[in-house]
Amino acid sequence: MRSRPVVSRDVVTLPAPGATRYDPRVLLYELVTTSAAVARASSRLVKIAELAALLQRVTPPEVDIAAAFLSGEPRQGRIGIGISAIRESKPVTAAPAPVLSLVEVDKVFEQIATTTGSGSAGDRARRLRDLLTRATADEQDFLVRLLAGELRQGALEGVLIEAMARAGNASPATVRRAVMMAGAVAPVARALIEHGTSGLTRFTVQVFRPVQPMLAYTASDIDEALTNLQQDVALEWKLDGARIQVHKAGDEIKVFSRNLREVTSAVPEVAEAAQTIRAHDVILDGEVIALRADGTPETFQRTMQRFGRKLEVDRLRAKLPLTPLRFGTLAAIAHRTIVPNLVRPTREGASRFVEATLQRGHEGVMVKALTSSYAAGRRGQQWLR
Repeated sequence: MRSRPVVSRDVVTLPAPGATRYDPRVLLYELVTTSAAVARASSRLVKIAELAALLQRVTPPEVDIAAAFLSGEPRQGRIGIGISAIRESKPVTAAPAPVLSLVEVDKVFEQIATTTGSGSAGDRARRLRDLLTRATADEQDFLVRLLAGELRQGALEGVLIEAMARAGNASPATVRRAVMMAGAVAPVARALIEHGTSGLTRFTVQVFRPVQPMLAYTASDIDEALTNLQQDVALEWKLDGARIQVHKAGDEIKVFSRNLREVTSAVPEVAEAAQTIRAHDVILDGEVIALRADGTPETFQRTMQRFGRKLEVDRLRAKLPLTPLRFGTLAAIAHRTIVPNLVRPTREGASRFVEATLQRGHEGVMVKALTSSYAAGRRGQQWLR
Protein backbone atom coordinates (compact mmCIF):
# COMPACT_ATOMS: atom_id res chain seq x y z
CA MET A 1 0.00 0.00 0.00
CA ARG A 2 1.33 3.43 -0.91
CA SER A 3 1.77 5.97 1.86
CA ARG A 4 0.30 9.45 1.58
CA PRO A 5 2.04 12.66 2.61
CA VAL A 6 1.21 13.87 6.09
CA VAL A 7 -0.12 17.40 5.64
CA SER A 8 -0.66 20.20 8.15
CA ARG A 9 -1.69 23.80 7.53
CA ASP A 10 1.99 24.81 7.46
CA VAL A 11 4.11 21.98 6.09
CA VAL A 12 4.02 18.99 3.78
CA THR A 13 6.11 16.10 5.12
CA LEU A 14 7.12 13.36 2.67
CA PRO A 15 8.10 9.81 3.63
CA ALA A 16 11.85 9.23 3.92
CA PRO A 17 13.69 8.00 0.80
CA GLY A 18 13.86 4.23 0.68
CA ALA A 19 10.71 3.81 2.80
CA THR A 20 7.32 3.03 1.28
CA ARG A 21 6.52 4.57 -2.10
CA TYR A 22 5.13 8.08 -2.15
CA ASP A 23 1.80 8.53 -3.92
CA PRO A 24 2.80 10.57 -6.99
CA ARG A 25 -0.22 12.88 -6.79
CA VAL A 26 1.00 16.37 -5.88
CA LEU A 27 -1.36 18.37 -3.73
CA LEU A 28 -2.29 21.90 -4.70
CA TYR A 29 -1.07 22.96 -1.25
CA GLU A 30 2.47 21.90 -2.14
CA LEU A 31 2.47 24.19 -5.15
CA VAL A 32 0.88 27.03 -3.15
CA THR A 33 3.55 26.66 -0.47
CA THR A 34 6.30 26.66 -3.10
CA SER A 35 4.80 29.71 -4.79
CA ALA A 36 4.77 31.59 -1.49
CA ALA A 37 8.37 30.60 -0.76
CA VAL A 38 9.47 31.79 -4.21
CA ALA A 39 7.65 35.10 -3.74
CA ARG A 40 9.40 35.66 -0.39
CA ALA A 41 12.88 34.72 -1.61
CA SER A 42 15.17 37.53 -2.68
CA SER A 43 17.84 35.22 -4.09
CA ARG A 44 17.41 33.96 -7.65
CA LEU A 45 19.24 30.74 -6.71
CA VAL A 46 16.80 30.10 -3.86
CA LYS A 47 13.84 30.64 -6.19
CA ILE A 48 15.31 28.18 -8.69
CA ALA A 49 15.97 25.60 -5.99
CA GLU A 50 12.40 25.82 -4.63
CA LEU A 51 10.85 25.43 -8.06
CA ALA A 52 13.19 22.62 -9.12
CA ALA A 53 12.40 20.67 -5.94
CA LEU A 54 8.68 20.81 -6.75
CA LEU A 55 9.15 19.91 -10.43
CA GLN A 56 11.23 16.87 -9.44
CA ARG A 57 8.24 15.52 -7.48
CA VAL A 58 5.57 15.86 -10.15
CA THR A 59 4.57 13.11 -12.55
CA PRO A 60 4.12 13.69 -16.31
CA PRO A 61 0.33 14.23 -16.05
CA GLU A 62 0.94 16.88 -13.39
CA VAL A 63 3.94 18.75 -14.73
CA ASP A 64 2.21 20.86 -17.39
CA ILE A 65 -0.42 21.82 -14.81
CA ALA A 66 2.27 22.84 -12.32
CA ALA A 67 4.21 24.76 -14.97
CA ALA A 68 1.10 26.63 -16.09
CA PHE A 69 0.14 27.56 -12.51
CA LEU A 70 3.68 28.70 -11.76
CA SER A 71 3.61 30.78 -14.94
CA GLY A 72 0.55 32.59 -13.60
CA GLU A 73 -2.44 31.11 -15.43
CA PRO A 74 -4.47 27.89 -15.75
CA ARG A 75 -3.52 25.43 -18.48
CA GLN A 76 -6.83 26.31 -20.19
CA GLY A 77 -6.20 30.07 -20.21
CA ARG A 78 -9.44 31.95 -19.66
CA ILE A 79 -12.19 29.68 -18.36
CA GLY A 80 -15.23 31.84 -19.11
CA ILE A 81 -15.80 33.53 -15.74
CA GLY A 82 -15.36 37.27 -15.27
CA ILE A 83 -13.11 38.71 -12.58
CA SER A 84 -15.98 40.00 -10.43
CA ALA A 85 -17.72 36.60 -10.60
CA ILE A 86 -14.45 34.86 -9.68
CA ARG A 87 -14.10 37.01 -6.56
CA GLU A 88 -17.77 36.55 -5.64
CA SER A 89 -17.32 32.77 -5.84
CA LYS A 90 -14.88 32.76 -2.92
CA PRO A 91 -16.73 31.24 0.07
CA VAL A 92 -16.73 32.72 3.56
CA THR A 93 -15.36 29.54 5.08
CA ALA A 94 -12.44 27.34 4.02
CA ALA A 95 -11.45 23.68 4.29
CA PRO A 96 -9.54 22.88 7.52
CA ALA A 97 -6.83 20.87 5.75
CA PRO A 98 -5.60 20.51 2.17
CA VAL A 99 -7.09 17.68 0.09
CA LEU A 100 -7.11 19.02 -3.48
CA SER A 101 -4.59 17.62 -5.95
CA LEU A 102 -3.28 19.49 -8.98
CA VAL A 103 -5.03 17.01 -11.27
CA GLU A 104 -8.39 17.54 -9.51
CA VAL A 105 -8.14 21.33 -9.81
CA ASP A 106 -7.15 21.12 -13.46
CA LYS A 107 -10.07 18.77 -14.17
CA VAL A 108 -12.54 21.26 -12.68
CA PHE A 109 -11.00 24.10 -14.68
CA GLU A 110 -11.42 21.99 -17.83
CA GLN A 111 -15.06 21.31 -16.98
CA ILE A 112 -15.70 25.00 -16.39
CA ALA A 113 -13.96 26.06 -19.60
CA THR A 114 -16.00 23.60 -21.70
CA THR A 115 -19.39 24.31 -20.11
CA THR A 116 -21.69 25.84 -22.72
CA GLY A 117 -25.38 26.29 -23.49
CA SER A 118 -28.33 27.76 -21.64
CA GLY A 119 -27.51 28.55 -18.02
CA SER A 120 -23.81 27.91 -18.58
CA ALA A 121 -22.72 31.06 -16.73
CA GLY A 122 -24.47 29.85 -13.56
CA ASP A 123 -23.08 26.33 -14.01
CA ARG A 124 -19.52 27.64 -14.36
CA ALA A 125 -19.87 29.78 -11.23
CA ARG A 126 -21.33 26.85 -9.28
CA ARG A 127 -18.47 24.55 -10.25
CA LEU A 128 -15.94 27.17 -9.16
CA ARG A 129 -17.70 27.71 -5.81
CA ASP A 130 -17.75 23.97 -5.18
CA LEU A 131 -14.01 23.79 -5.89
CA LEU A 132 -13.17 26.74 -3.65
CA THR A 133 -15.28 25.28 -0.82
CA ARG A 134 -12.90 22.30 -0.76
CA ALA A 135 -9.81 24.53 -0.64
CA THR A 136 -7.95 25.93 2.35
CA ALA A 137 -7.79 29.69 2.85
CA ASP A 138 -4.31 29.88 1.27
CA GLU A 139 -5.45 27.74 -1.66
CA GLN A 140 -8.56 29.87 -2.16
CA ASP A 141 -6.47 33.03 -2.29
CA PHE A 142 -4.06 31.41 -4.77
CA LEU A 143 -6.80 30.11 -7.08
CA VAL A 144 -8.75 33.38 -7.13
CA ARG A 145 -5.62 35.36 -8.00
CA LEU A 146 -4.61 32.73 -10.59
CA LEU A 147 -7.97 32.90 -12.39
CA ALA A 148 -8.13 36.70 -12.16
CA GLY A 149 -4.67 37.08 -13.70
CA GLU A 150 -3.37 38.74 -10.54
CA LEU A 151 -0.88 36.13 -9.34
CA ARG A 152 2.47 37.74 -8.50
CA GLN A 153 4.71 34.99 -7.18
CA GLY A 154 8.20 35.89 -8.29
CA ALA A 155 8.39 32.90 -10.65
CA LEU A 156 9.43 34.84 -13.71
CA GLU A 157 9.79 32.76 -16.86
CA GLY A 158 13.58 32.93 -16.82
CA VAL A 159 13.68 31.58 -13.26
CA LEU A 160 11.18 28.84 -14.09
CA ILE A 161 13.17 27.80 -17.17
CA GLU A 162 16.33 27.42 -15.08
CA ALA A 163 14.38 25.41 -12.51
CA MET A 164 13.07 23.14 -15.28
CA ALA A 165 16.61 22.66 -16.55
CA ARG A 166 17.83 21.71 -13.08
CA ALA A 167 14.93 19.32 -12.51
CA GLY A 168 15.49 17.64 -15.87
CA ASN A 169 19.31 17.68 -15.91
CA ALA A 170 19.35 19.83 -19.05
CA SER A 171 21.16 23.01 -19.99
CA PRO A 172 19.17 26.22 -19.50
CA ALA A 173 19.99 27.26 -23.07
CA THR A 174 18.45 24.07 -24.48
CA VAL A 175 15.31 24.48 -22.40
CA ARG A 176 15.06 28.17 -23.26
CA ARG A 177 15.22 27.45 -26.99
CA ALA A 178 12.54 24.77 -26.68
CA VAL A 179 10.25 27.22 -24.85
CA MET A 180 10.80 29.80 -27.59
CA MET A 181 9.79 27.28 -30.24
CA ALA A 182 6.86 25.88 -28.26
CA GLY A 183 5.54 29.31 -27.36
CA ALA A 184 4.78 28.12 -23.82
CA VAL A 185 6.52 26.66 -20.78
CA ALA A 186 4.08 23.86 -19.92
CA PRO A 187 4.57 21.50 -22.92
CA VAL A 188 8.34 21.82 -22.64
CA ALA A 189 8.24 21.02 -18.94
CA ARG A 190 6.20 17.89 -19.60
CA ALA A 191 8.46 16.70 -22.41
CA LEU A 192 11.54 17.23 -20.23
CA ILE A 193 10.15 15.42 -17.19
CA GLU A 194 8.66 12.58 -19.26
CA HIS A 195 11.43 11.98 -21.81
CA GLY A 196 14.50 13.87 -20.58
CA THR A 197 16.54 16.06 -22.89
CA SER A 198 15.65 13.89 -25.89
CA GLY A 199 12.07 15.09 -25.50
CA LEU A 200 13.10 18.64 -26.34
CA THR A 201 14.21 17.84 -29.88
CA ARG A 202 10.64 17.92 -31.18
CA PHE A 203 10.27 21.62 -30.44
CA THR A 204 11.06 23.24 -33.76
CA VAL A 205 9.41 25.97 -35.79
CA GLN A 206 6.15 24.62 -37.23
CA VAL A 207 3.24 26.26 -38.99
CA PHE A 208 0.27 26.76 -36.64
CA ARG A 209 2.49 26.49 -33.57
CA PRO A 210 3.05 30.17 -32.64
CA VAL A 211 6.43 31.20 -31.28
CA GLN A 212 7.18 33.99 -28.87
CA PRO A 213 7.95 37.21 -30.76
CA MET A 214 11.37 38.81 -30.92
CA LEU A 215 11.60 42.11 -29.06
CA ALA A 216 13.94 45.09 -29.28
CA TYR A 217 16.21 47.05 -26.98
CA THR A 218 15.91 50.82 -26.71
CA ALA A 219 18.17 53.64 -27.87
CA SER A 220 17.84 57.29 -26.92
CA ASP A 221 17.85 58.54 -30.52
CA ILE A 222 18.68 57.54 -34.08
CA ASP A 223 22.35 58.54 -33.80
CA GLU A 224 22.85 56.28 -30.78
CA ALA A 225 21.14 53.39 -32.57
CA LEU A 226 23.30 53.73 -35.68
CA THR A 227 26.46 54.07 -33.58
CA ASN A 228 25.65 51.01 -31.45
CA LEU A 229 24.92 48.72 -34.40
CA GLN A 230 27.85 49.89 -36.56
CA GLN A 231 26.69 47.89 -39.62
CA ASP A 232 24.21 47.97 -42.48
CA VAL A 233 20.72 48.51 -41.12
CA ALA A 234 17.14 49.05 -42.16
CA LEU A 235 14.80 51.58 -40.60
CA GLU A 236 11.09 50.82 -40.17
CA TRP A 237 8.13 52.68 -38.79
CA LYS A 238 7.56 51.84 -35.12
CA LEU A 239 3.84 51.17 -34.98
CA ASP A 240 1.64 51.52 -31.92
CA GLY A 241 -0.54 48.62 -32.98
CA ALA A 242 -1.21 45.05 -31.91
CA ARG A 243 1.56 42.52 -32.50
CA ILE A 244 0.34 39.55 -34.52
CA GLN A 245 1.72 36.38 -36.03
CA VAL A 246 0.17 34.96 -39.20
CA HIS A 247 0.57 31.26 -40.04
CA LYS A 248 -0.34 30.04 -43.54
CA ALA A 249 -0.34 26.53 -44.98
CA GLY A 250 -2.00 26.54 -48.36
CA ASP A 251 -5.47 28.05 -47.94
CA GLU A 252 -5.55 27.51 -44.19
CA ILE A 253 -4.66 30.61 -42.17
CA LYS A 254 -4.51 31.32 -38.47
CA VAL A 255 -3.68 34.58 -36.73
CA PHE A 256 -2.19 34.71 -33.24
CA SER A 257 -1.83 37.60 -30.80
CA ARG A 258 1.32 38.65 -28.97
CA ASN A 259 0.44 36.30 -26.10
CA LEU A 260 0.03 33.48 -28.65
CA ARG A 261 -3.76 33.20 -28.48
CA GLU A 262 -5.57 32.54 -31.74
CA VAL A 263 -7.56 35.60 -32.85
CA THR A 264 -8.34 34.70 -36.47
CA SER A 265 -12.09 35.28 -36.19
CA ALA A 266 -11.58 38.76 -34.72
CA VAL A 267 -9.42 40.02 -37.61
CA PRO A 268 -10.87 38.66 -40.88
CA GLU A 269 -9.12 41.29 -43.03
CA VAL A 270 -5.76 39.96 -41.82
CA ALA A 271 -6.67 36.45 -42.97
CA GLU A 272 -7.93 37.82 -46.28
CA ALA A 273 -4.69 39.71 -46.86
CA ALA A 274 -2.71 36.57 -46.07
CA GLN A 275 -4.58 34.68 -48.80
CA THR A 276 -2.81 36.85 -51.39
CA ILE A 277 0.67 35.87 -50.19
CA ARG A 278 2.57 33.89 -52.80
CA ALA A 279 3.84 31.13 -50.53
CA HIS A 280 2.35 27.82 -49.46
CA ASP A 281 3.83 27.50 -45.96
CA VAL A 282 4.86 30.71 -44.22
CA ILE A 283 4.94 32.35 -40.79
CA LEU A 284 4.81 36.16 -40.70
CA ASP A 285 5.51 38.48 -37.79
CA GLY A 286 4.08 41.96 -37.78
CA GLU A 287 1.50 44.33 -36.37
CA VAL A 288 -2.05 45.23 -37.17
CA ILE A 289 -3.17 48.82 -36.76
CA ALA A 290 -6.29 50.91 -37.26
CA LEU A 291 -5.64 53.89 -39.53
CA ARG A 292 -7.75 57.01 -39.99
CA ALA A 293 -8.90 58.18 -43.43
CA ASP A 294 -5.82 60.40 -43.74
CA GLY A 295 -3.48 57.49 -43.03
CA THR A 296 -2.54 58.53 -39.49
CA PRO A 297 -2.84 55.89 -36.78
CA GLU A 298 -5.65 55.53 -34.31
CA THR A 299 -4.66 55.15 -30.66
CA PHE A 300 -3.54 51.77 -29.41
CA GLN A 301 -6.70 51.54 -27.31
CA ARG A 302 -8.84 52.03 -30.42
CA THR A 303 -6.97 49.31 -32.31
CA MET A 304 -7.42 46.91 -29.40
CA GLN A 305 -11.19 47.30 -29.57
CA ARG A 306 -11.05 44.90 -32.51
CA PHE A 307 -9.90 42.12 -30.20
CA GLY A 308 -13.02 42.28 -28.05
CA ARG A 309 -16.32 40.42 -28.37
CA LYS A 310 -16.51 38.10 -31.37
CA LEU A 311 -20.19 38.87 -31.99
CA GLU A 312 -19.32 42.46 -32.90
CA VAL A 313 -16.68 41.66 -35.54
CA ASP A 314 -18.71 42.74 -38.58
CA ARG A 315 -19.85 46.00 -36.99
CA LEU A 316 -16.40 46.84 -35.67
CA ARG A 317 -14.75 45.97 -38.98
CA ALA A 318 -16.96 48.49 -40.78
CA LYS A 319 -16.33 51.11 -38.10
CA LEU A 320 -12.67 50.39 -37.39
CA PRO A 321 -10.92 48.56 -40.25
CA LEU A 322 -7.46 47.16 -39.62
CA THR A 323 -4.33 47.29 -41.74
CA PRO A 324 -1.87 44.40 -41.31
CA LEU A 325 1.81 45.26 -41.75
CA ARG A 326 4.65 42.71 -41.74
CA PHE A 327 8.22 43.04 -40.60
CA GLY A 328 11.24 41.90 -42.57
CA THR A 329 12.50 41.45 -46.10
CA LEU A 330 9.35 39.86 -47.49
CA ALA A 331 8.78 41.98 -50.58
CA ALA A 332 8.84 38.91 -52.82
CA ILE A 333 5.84 37.32 -51.13
CA ALA A 334 3.99 40.10 -49.29
CA HIS A 335 5.03 43.36 -50.92
CA ARG A 336 1.76 45.18 -50.30
CA THR A 337 1.80 44.77 -46.54
CA ILE A 338 5.42 45.49 -45.61
CA VAL A 339 6.11 48.14 -42.95
CA PRO A 340 7.57 51.17 -44.78
CA ASN A 341 11.34 51.06 -44.45
CA LEU A 342 14.61 52.58 -45.50
CA VAL A 343 17.57 50.28 -46.18
CA ARG A 344 21.20 51.31 -45.61
CA PRO A 345 20.41 54.97 -44.91
CA THR A 346 22.94 57.74 -44.50
CA ARG A 347 22.75 59.55 -41.19
CA GLU A 348 21.04 62.47 -42.92
CA GLY A 349 18.62 60.14 -44.66
CA ALA A 350 17.90 58.36 -41.37
CA SER A 351 17.09 61.68 -39.67
CA ARG A 352 14.71 62.62 -42.49
CA PHE A 353 13.01 59.18 -42.28
CA VAL A 354 12.51 59.60 -38.52
CA GLU A 355 11.03 63.07 -38.98
CA ALA A 356 8.66 61.89 -41.72
CA THR A 357 7.57 58.94 -39.57
CA LEU A 358 6.77 61.19 -36.62
CA GLN A 359 4.83 63.59 -38.87
CA ARG A 360 2.62 60.68 -39.93
CA GLY A 361 1.72 60.16 -36.28
CA HIS A 362 3.79 57.06 -35.51
CA GLU A 363 5.87 56.54 -32.37
CA GLY A 364 9.30 56.57 -33.99
CA VAL A 365 11.41 54.00 -35.82
CA MET A 366 12.90 50.55 -35.42
CA VAL A 367 16.54 50.10 -36.42
CA LYS A 368 17.43 46.54 -37.44
CA ALA A 369 20.78 45.12 -38.50
CA LEU A 370 20.37 43.52 -41.92
CA THR A 371 22.38 40.48 -40.82
CA SER A 372 20.40 39.91 -37.62
CA SER A 373 18.71 36.57 -37.04
CA TYR A 374 15.28 36.16 -35.48
CA ALA A 375 15.63 35.45 -31.74
CA ALA A 376 12.14 34.27 -30.80
CA GLY A 377 11.09 35.30 -27.32
CA ARG A 378 14.16 37.43 -26.66
CA ARG A 379 15.26 41.05 -26.94
CA GLY A 380 17.65 40.96 -29.84
CA GLN A 381 20.63 43.27 -29.45
CA GLN A 382 20.52 43.96 -33.19
CA TRP A 383 17.01 45.39 -33.03
CA LEU A 384 16.76 48.85 -31.47
CA ARG A 385 13.79 51.15 -31.00
